[in-house]
Amino acid sequence: MSSSTPRRITATSSTVIGNELDYARDVLKSGNLNGKGKYSKLCEKWLERFMHGGRAFVVSSCTSALEIAAILADIKPGDEVIVPSYTYVTTVNSFVLRGATPVWVDLDEGMHIDASLIEAAITPKTRAIIPVHYGGIACEMNKIMNIAKRHNLFVCEDAAMACTSTYKGRMLGTIAPVGCISFQEKKNFTAGGQGGALLINDPSLIERAETICEHGTSRARFMRGEVDRYEWIDLGINATLTELQASFLYSQLQASEFINTRRLYLWNRYHSALTPLVDRGCIMLPEVPKNTTHNANVFWIRVIDPSHRDDLIRHLDHANIEAHPQFMPLHLSPYGQKIGRFSGDDRVTTLAISQILILPLNMILTDEEQDIVIREALAFWQLGDVKVSDPDETGDNEATQCL
Repeated sequence: MSSSTPRRITATSSTVIGNELDYARDVLKSGNLNGKGKYSKLCEKWLERFMHGGRAFVVSSCTSALEIAAILADIKPGDEVIVPSYTYVTTVNSFVLRGATPVWVDLDEGMHIDASLIEAAITPKTRAIIPVHYGGIACEMNKIMNIAKRHNLFVCEDAAMACTSTYKGRMLGTIAPVGCISFQEKKNFTAGGQGGALLINDPSLIERAETICEHGTSRARFMRGEVDRYEWIDLGINATLTELQASFLYSQLQASEFINTRRLYLWNRYHSALTPLVDRGCIMLPEVPKNTTHNANVFWIRVIDPSHRDDLIRHLDHANIEAHPQFMPLHLSPYGQKIGRFSGDDRVTTLAISQILILPLNMILTDEEQDIVIREALAFWQLGDVKVSDPDETGDNEATQCL
């Protein structure tokens, strides 16, 4: 590719702040690459202080955090867990590994589990509810927690995409007894490609969570001088985040405000510029519920007529723009059909999955590149004359009927 050829505008890209190498050099000098050292502790303290939750454990992935959550929930073969079908497979895998049967509940129009349908899915076998804060925007947690309380159910927040987003003043991942966060490369903050955090918000679960993170041993208590030896006392896994990864993550957590401000600027700019397509009946856009904030992890549109989505993808690709669907429907997957069941009507989920499209939103996306994405999206529906404006600008755009 020549130097004059515009780069491809990619849907996702890893966040790199620029001082990660400085932190990495400090780790190399320390002689501890294994983990649970200086930077792991700094990350955990940051999460505990910033998110106002309980105890934080940095782990190797959000998958690891979810697997620990399933152990903490005492999931046993035959138990049922209520989940949305639109999520990454590890949300469900972590509980299926303990023997659970997933019960899929339909989505609301915002791509979250429809809280009004959860109660109808509860049976005597139901053990847990796993809401997924898709795109960094909150589920209706008050309703979910009230249902869980009435039926004595465990709740684990899959906040993989939602670090620093809030619901009614509380950080997502800190509302349920357990929250799980991802620091994979596509998230706002990354631990060098992979990583996660387990947030324990129920004090009665902290000691067991620590034991599970220590391979099922009492090593942490031994290191603190609380016991005279450490031994194997419970189930456990190796979910250790290396110190190099923790140092990478800590550099990004220190820049969280900068990262989120830029992403929110781009997210709001898309929303403002593409609203004429909503008025025209061509697409749906994400909406942020009242009394919540979000971290702009992804920007999605839903193409009202699913038959237009592939044409739009090809149109954008021709302009050197990457846009793609995200998750496949778990309830329609070969393994999902084998082990799970859908509760009630599939009114939104399958339709929404056939409509959704992820537009480029990342830290290397420039305003000029975003202008191209917006103009091409508008041009696809023959609205190329609409002005691209910044989120704080206002103006009326002429809207015509979608073809």
